Amino acid sequence: MNETHILSWILFTPLIGAIVLLFIPRERDNLHRVVGNVFGMLGFVVSLPLIWRFSIGTPGYQFRESYDWIPSIGAHYSLGIDGISFLLVMLTTILGAISILSSWSAIQNRKKEYYILFLLLQTGMLGVFMALDFFLFYLFWEVMLVPMYFLIGVWGSDRRLYAAIKFFLYTLAGSVLMLLAILALYYRAHEVTGAAYTFDIPTLLGAVPQFSTTLQRILFWGFFFAFAIKVPMFPFHTWLPDAHTEAPTAGSVILAGVLLKMGTYGFIRFSLPLLPTDAVARQHIINILMVLSVVGIIYGALVCMMQKDMKRLIAYSSVSHLGFCTLGIFALNPHGVSGSVIQQINHGISTGALFLIIGVLYERRHTRLISEFGGLSTPMPNFAAIYMIATLSSLGLPLLNGFIGEFTILSGVFQVSLRWTAWAVVGIVLGAAYLLWLYQRVMFGPVTNPANEHLPDLNMREYATLVPLVVLAFWIGIYPKPLFRVLDVPVRQIVEQVNPGYYNSATAQRWGEKRPVPVAKEAAQSETNRSKFDVSKTQKPVSSSPAAMIVASSAPTATNSAEKR
Repeated sequence: MNETHILSWILFTPLIGAIVLLFIPRERDNLHRVVGNVFGMLGFVVSLPLIWRFSIGTPGYQFRESYDWIPSIGAHYSLGIDGISFLLVMLTTILGAISILSSWSAIQNRKKEYYILFLLLQTGMLGVFMALDFFLFYLFWEVMLVPMYFLIGVWGSDRRLYAAIKFFLYTLAGSVLMLLAILALYYRAHEVTGAAYTFDIPTLLGAVPQFSTTLQRILFWGFFFAFAIKVPMFPFHTWLPDAHTEAPTAGSVILAGVLLKMGTYGFIRFSLPLLPTDAVARQHIINILMVLSVVGIIYGALVCMMQKDMKRLIAYSSVSHLGFCTLGIFALNPHGVSGSVIQQINHGISTGALFLIIGVLYERRHTRLISEFGGLSTPMPNFAAIYMIATLSSLGLPLLNGFIGEFTILSGVFQVSLRWTAWAVVGIVLGAAYLLWLYQRVMFGPVTNPANEHLPDLNMREYATLVPLVVLAFWIGIYPKPLFRVLDVPVRQIVEQVNPGYYNSATAQRWGEKRPVPVAKEAAQSETNRSKFDVSKTQKPVSSSPAAMIVASSAPTATNSAEKR
């Protein structure tokens, strides 16, 4: 691999695995499992060079690739990543490998189709985080939908068809609205700028400040519904508990760990630049989203305390935890946005581990009802230890990863509003209550059910899926500096773009926040990167990031809050 094509190798390695599986006879079940796991692990291995090749502190997108795809409409095969998408790509590859490995004994029928669909799903998710062309982005967004539908509908539990159809319809409804918004952005940008038609993401987002406030609102809400359903934000969350509960274990892990992050990624990458430039309209939208985030945090936690199914409880916990992520995003300051991205990574690690743990119990007992368990720490002591670490990670205990994300988000939200911070803290308290209560009922006390007396402890394959997540939880909780360094430049660019008044505020001065790299220097860096990585001779010069092209708009939220305090 070289830097010119590294993203394409990462993107299409799972697809190559799916194609290889097509030519393996259906009756070779063991070979399907081996090949599926080999390509799942290979998808992670080929992403490792990003760790030492990614240039921390360099503004704009890196590893750019751009080729003419459909020149008549201005669509290009255009890939690139910044610090935000870099972390999400790495999360996708490691959770993809772990999820496929967790399916080794859980999937007993239609193994060939299962591994093909899972590898296709992996390609779709990676494409969403890499695409820098709206046409390509939408293609990967929809490609992801079909494999997940079949994974739930074919290999799920008793109500799998209901859950699969509900997931499909909710996601498709949001996707249609986003498609209309993309087309409106595509045609209006051409009319305003007079440039050639293009689906290039930085170029189209760069034209948004020239639109009317009404059109900016329409575009924002068009994208919002697609991303809010995917997160999911309250009240668009009702598909999630059913999908999680009925999906196979690996499907639940990848759904919670990666698919939900596509919504929060969309908020950061697209919704923030689409916020209206008018201060009143912008503040009105932000207030609505803050309320929905806080309601989701508390509502999700309260509903968790009433669940009888372990998997459904963890599913509702995702509604609560991702409410923190959206709360941090729309705080529009560096702590809020960087804390949100880190919490997205943390949620994928801790909630993915919890779903794997529930899968371990389900394989042994074929039930997820909390009342069927109790005292499992006696026959399964190693399992109990890892389960405890995952629980403490999810509730945000210091020295584990959940604490870093939640603390950073709350510090960012506090700069904007003490009221929103106070309500969010209530969600943290409720989260500790339902997670510890679940652990106590499942793991402590006497073994009252004879079926639980001789349950085997974790085997080597199960250790291989859970131990890496435990190590990541401790590493991020003890030494999160590398993540903050990776996020520093892209987050400062986003804040300068959507909330330029922040860097003139007293709050920014107290925290020692520095403005991002000047646009002129960034443009020079973009030109250098383009000449190095952009192999298309017909492609127009590409801006390194939306911040280099979007006119700064005013959002006095953080400034006013600081002045009041």
